[in-house]
Amino acid sequence: MATLPTLNRQIVFKARPQGLPTPACFELLTSPVPEPTQGQVLVRNHVLSVDPYIRMRMEAVDSYAPVMRMGEVLVGRTAGQVVASRASGFREGDWVVGRLGWQDFSVAQAGELQAIDTTLAPASAYLGALGSTGVTAWVGLMLFGQPKPGETVLVSAASGAVGGVVGQLARHLGCRAVGIAGGEAKCAQVKQAYGFDECVDYKAANFNEALRLALPQGVDVYFDNVGGPILDAVLPLVNHFGRIPLCGLVSQYNADQPYGVKHLREVFNRRITLRGFVLSDHRDQFEAANQALLAAYAAGHLKHRETLTHGLENAPQAFIQMLQGAHFGKQLVQIT
Repeated sequence: MATLPTLNRQIVFKARPQGLPTPACFELLTSPVPEPTQGQVLVRNHVLSVDPYIRMRMEAVDSYAPVMRMGEVLVGRTAGQVVASRASGFREGDWVVGRLGWQDFSVAQAGELQAIDTTLAPASAYLGALGSTGVTAWVGLMLFGQPKPGETVLVSAASGAVGGVVGQLARHLGCRAVGIAGGEAKCAQVKQAYGFDECVDYKAANFNEALRLALPQGVDVYFDNVGGPILDAVLPLVNHFGRIPLCGLVSQYNADQPYGVKHLREVFNRRITLRGFVLSDHRDQFEAANQALLAAYAAGHLKHRETLTHGLENAPQAFIQMLQGAHFGKQLVQIT
């Protein structure tokens, strides 16, 4: 094994945010590089994923997952290489992904890691379209959206990592894919990079009218990542017996109070199925999802796009900018 650094940089949770997180919520510390014990693996993290759900983990009250404690290393999935192994099934040099946190090195049990094949796709793709992001899109769309050829699938946060995969999967299934994104430039990218049929700018003054015009046949499946006023604008356009997989509520994460939904009666009027889902509840679907995503990627039907920030020390800023919608595709941090 090559000589490793003796110090492990870590970004820890320092202060709970009031609204949008600030750099003061994070602190960069160093500690000795850990050593694996029997059954454990030492991983050098190369790429870190920063995701919206982390904002909920920064609250004072548990949501679907426990809140983070002060001084705890920030939660996050990474892709990296095994540099020392005392566990069967993993050897030095193997590439793996796992929930290993915002740090240079992590020790993990073998069962906490997933081996990846970087000859099929770059390691970063396994944090995005071929990772839990892609699996989230597949599970939400297939289990709860249940799209049929010829139907219209609408996706909010279409320029993001999950939304981009949803639209591509919908198109591959023979559906019309319409996205919602922030700004003309992002809408153009959604159509060009992901192949959406149409994309509507929610920042435009005529958003509601533009949304209606983009959906002449209404909405059969609305894959929602944002909630709030955008969900409210969509509800009157959903067809009878439409399905809404609710994946996230990005519009609410930094708000002091929930806001934005006034047309809830449409769920009743139109017999809409509105289903919130959390990926960890559907582990029995992971294998099927992974196989479908890899096949789509190999066939050229699934494109992976990312925004890459360099340096672990810049992870907090990348996270803050991601919450503000400054990224396209998957927001990643190149650690090494």
